[in-house]
Amino acid sequence: MQYVNLGATGLRVSRVCLGMMSYANNSERPWVLDEDQAEPIVRAAAEGGVTFYDTADVYSGGASEIATGRLLGKIFSREEVVVATKVHGQTMLGENGRGLSRKHVMASIDASLERLDMDYVDLYQIHRWDPRTPIEETMAALHDVVRAGKARYIGASSMFAWQFAKAQHAADAGGWTRFVSMQNHYNLVYREEEREMIPQCIDQGVGVIPWSPLARGLLTGTRTRDGGKHTVRASTDVYGDSLYRPEDFDVAERAAAIAAARGVPAAQVALAWLLHRPGVTAPIVGATRPGHIQDAIAAEQLDLSDDEIRRLEELYVPHAVAGHS
Repeated sequence: MQYVNLGATGLRVSRVCLGMMSYANNSERPWVLDEDQAEPIVRAAAEGGVTFYDTADVYSGGASEIATGRLLGKIFSREEVVVATKVHGQTMLGENGRGLSRKHVMASIDASLERLDMDYVDLYQIHRWDPRTPIEETMAALHDVVRAGKARYIGASSMFAWQFAKAQHAADAGGWTRFVSMQNHYNLVYREEEREMIPQCIDQGVGVIPWSPLARGLLTGTRTRDGGKHTVRASTDVYGDSLYRPEDFDVAERAAAIAAARGVPAAQVALAWLLHRPGVTAPIVGATRPGHIQDAIAAEQLDLSDDEIRRLEELYVPHAVAGHS
């Protein structure tokens, strides 16, 4: 496993990040693994050199954060591991139980730390843009979270490039902490982030940590052109159905063909492509089987030829913006 700096910071992270959304006891999502089922997978990731783990306060009603804290606490000392979580969604009762107001941010970081059983998180991210709250209020609150020692760095997730630029400008104008990372929707079949967001991140020294790097399984064959859904998650993930188009299966089939010629799973080819894209620090990979971890670690070592990259990219069809809500 290789390790790199997260954007322009000194924080070293593994080139693969394990998404912890798939783990929680008694989750309402049928594809989520209980902690005892998840432990061998998380251990396999750690043994493969993964030191970067991402969750959110809304995943399984907070149970993912609980599982994350317990699982990582069995494997790592606190300073060995980089832990990221997020704030924005409805996690508390009432009108102020969601969003990016000072009230909700301050309540949410304390609640997340309690669930994680940690004194701080390494990366505290806004999960989405909040149009109801002035961005100056949000950036000032996040700065205070950092100053209080409850987060080492702050990051953002899917939004328009102009919104991200506005947030960074507000931080600069107020003398507050800037975002150091962008967790955006980016994969072989959704490349709209290449137009504005990723060039902006490269220019500003912001690390890119894409979510859904395998397009909710579309790039691995769990979703098929004829409507087939071959895993529990594929058959129950309604949100995933809204993100992609029939033409995307052309790209998926091309990735499968290149993978077959290489004698490797399609997941390795799709992840290898993403790992070699400009600006990308670490894709956030979900794993519910040990083989998923093996593919992610192998992809980090897989070199694609210029011709393979051209063939993977040539069938791309532009998309409407997806993943901001």
